[in-house]
Amino acid sequence: MEKIVSLCKRRGFVYPNSEIYGGLQGFYDYGPLGVEMKNNLKRLWWKWFTMEHENIVGIDGTIIDHPRVWEASGHTQSFVDPLSECKKCHHRFKSDDLQSNLCPDCGGELTEPKNFDILMGTELGVIEGEKTKAYLRGEACQTIYLNYKNVLDSTRIKVPFGIVQIGKAFRNEVTPGNFIFRQREFEQWDLQWFTHPSQMDKWFEFWKEERMKWYQSLFNDHSRLSFYKHEKLVHYAKKAFDIQFDGKEMEGIHWRQDWDLGRHSQYSGQQLDYTDPETKEKYIPWIVETSGGVDRTFLFLLMDAYIEEKDRIVLKLHPKIAPYKVAVFPLVKNKPELVAKAQEIYKHLKLDLSIPSVWDDRGNIGKRYYSQDEIGTPWCITIDYQTLEDNTVTVRDRDTAIQNRIAISQLDSYFTDKLK
Repeated sequence: MEKIVSLCKRRGFVYPNSEIYGGLQGFYDYGPLGVEMKNNLKRLWWKWFTMEHENIVGIDGTIIDHPRVWEASGHTQSFVDPLSECKKCHHRFKSDDLQSNLCPDCGGELTEPKNFDILMGTELGVIEGEKTKAYLRGEACQTIYLNYKNVLDSTRIKVPFGIVQIGKAFRNEVTPGNFIFRQREFEQWDLQWFTHPSQMDKWFEFWKEERMKWYQSLFNDHSRLSFYKHEKLVHYAKKAFDIQFDGKEMEGIHWRQDWDLGRHSQYSGQQLDYTDPETKEKYIPWIVETSGGVDRTFLFLLMDAYIEEKDRIVLKLHPKIAPYKVAVFPLVKNKPELVAKAQEIYKHLKLDLSIPSVWDDRGNIGKRYYSQDEIGTPWCITIDYQTLEDNTVTVRDRDTAIQNRIAISQLDSYFTDKLK
């Protein structure tokens, strides 16, 4: 983990938030490379759901909802952790995590547990004394339930169908840590799949297996991915599995029955049932949820890809999520003909083919290769003196370090095929 954190800071993947003021625990910012990789990851997820599956549409909900939403969802009653504080060092700990009444950090005496509200509060309004208490959303899925009826009424979609969303959520985590694994502000990607109760088991198993296949398509070492079956279930669930990386939760697949829509119907007074257009049967759909952490997946992909070899550090990221796909090098930067030809290729890849590419003319070629390996760039193109003679370039593969001579005229098809 220390090596990953160091790499992220050094190469511009992730920075500590407000670092010049000493930082803010549980908050991180994504740098130039990090934001590109994260956006690549989210685009892949969105395309996979909305284009490669039928009957799935997306929404983008707000991060503040009506306060009653969190009463209906049960968060204001159950989203509370018992907390103990050390009388000596004043560090706080979840009571469930403690083995004794002594502080794990300094051995001091702990206070009696007190409830700690994980929902992050805010206020709406401008006049003191007249402001309305509200919350930043503790989970992104609630806006999907709130817009379930709107989606039905404004589209031709029919049950079974899904609504997906990628969005921020906020929690007053007692013990944020492990870098971006547990944050106070984080991003989730959710599918809520609405189905007839009789089809629930079928769709639960379908989405459970589909989500694992998707993660396997991105990770190198499948042995580090596993299912964890929850034996202790919340009251509305019949089944719950986690997809884990090295034993850490990355995504949950949950059998939610009709609890969410039923509760929102009860608290809002609105009918959220569904009438089958053919059989005329009326019912509240049951829900299969797949809810994962974007930041956690980002972190685990870095951990999976990070490899130390004898003479280099390499991030063997899947090309589709690597921040840059191609790096373009002129062999030397003081030869105008080489630089002009390299710039021509670089602009063509970036602008005409829309392949995320990076220009690098610093130092010797070996150092440039090392630098691109460390940030996960799959291919490097070197424009050298032979290029000026026969219009060929050297293309180096990140994973194997093998170099091939390829005609400039073939670069389009070469990279198009590689990125399919």
